[in-house]
Amino acid sequence: MNLNELKKIWKEEEAHAFKGWDFSHIHGRYEGEGIPWDYRSVVLSFLKDDDRLLDMGTGGGEFMLTLGHPYASTYVTEAYLPNVELCIKKLEPMGIIVKQVYEDDMLPFEYGFFDTVINRHESYDESEVNRVLKKGGYFITQQVGGKNNYDLSPRLIDDYRLQFPDYTLKNAAAMLEKHGFTILGSEESFIPVRFYDVGALVYFAKIIQWEFPGFSVDACFDKLCALQDEIETKGVIQGTEHRILIVAQKL
Repeated sequence: MNLNELKKIWKEEEAHAFKGWDFSHIHGRYEGEGIPWDYRSVVLSFLKDDDRLLDMGTGGGEFMLTLGHPYASTYVTEAYLPNVELCIKKLEPMGIIVKQVYEDDMLPFEYGFFDTVINRHESYDESEVNRVLKKGGYFITQQVGGKNNYDLSPRLIDDYRLQFPDYTLKNAAAMLEKHGFTILGSEESFIPVRFYDVGALVYFAKIIQWEFPGFSVDACFDKLCALQDEIETKGVIQGTEHRILIVAQKL
């Protein structure tokens, strides 16, 4: 396949629509070894049927719906407008309350409103999470660590620097403790991630813009071609994902 044909394919991947937090478009074309914990099982081990639940940064509600929690007691926040529109269309008819939120420190809920707050890969303000939780309530979060794709991003972006190199399990837990939480459990993991075609990486990099700032097929074409050579030689492009899990309880 010549470079013009490859560029056309990569441009199509770059333009492919993305909604919710759903990477099914590149299913089978990339994979990780798997996080060594099951976030859903962790959440369910603390969540009770009569809890008032908040899912921060719900995407399209994909994960939240797998919990099977009573819809009338479920609330979600999301900032990204296409996802908000998707949530309003899909979740509100079920009775789930959807709120668009732009500022981590301005959640539109009363003091002590929730029994449990969950957050998977969304930013948060420790004091604001504390404010909306009841005394003894749980904050359960899985986060992308500060070294995520530290070895892959520089291969596409010149002069790339980690945005949050100090965001580690130790530091995240310390911040929660500083803002009125006790840590009940925590884990940290570095996981290999593999891409089996360059188009899958293009799709991924376009979505994860904060780790691939300024990425486009046009701007990074020469680097993509080099990665194509690597795919043809080795069959894979590999990076590293950094994940953090914390279960905290409001004192």
